[in-house]
Amino acid sequence: MADITDIKAIMYTEKTLALQEDGVIVVQTSPRMTKNSLKAVFKEYFGVKPLRVNSMRVNGKVKRFKGVEGKRADLKKFYVFLPEDAKIDSLAV
Repeated sequence: MADITDIKAIMYTEKTLALQEDGVIVVQTSPRMTKNSLKAVFKEYFGVKPLRVNSMRVNGKVKRFKGVEGKRADLKKFYVFLPEDAKIDSLAV
């Protein structure tokens, strides 16, 4: 069962801030998180039941640093659609 510690970050970019005005929050999580577990986390910790959740898996890039090859971590992004009247003050910028 996933919990609040699986949420790595709330994404604050120009695009995601425009989405937040329409009630969509973009969340970066660990790859093991599922849509149902994310809905449960939002309901338990924030007291808001999302209307729907879209997910996107992002594979880590392979990068070189001083000739040594490494790989960034894989992650999962979720687009959480909130109801019209729902407001989460702790996530607003």
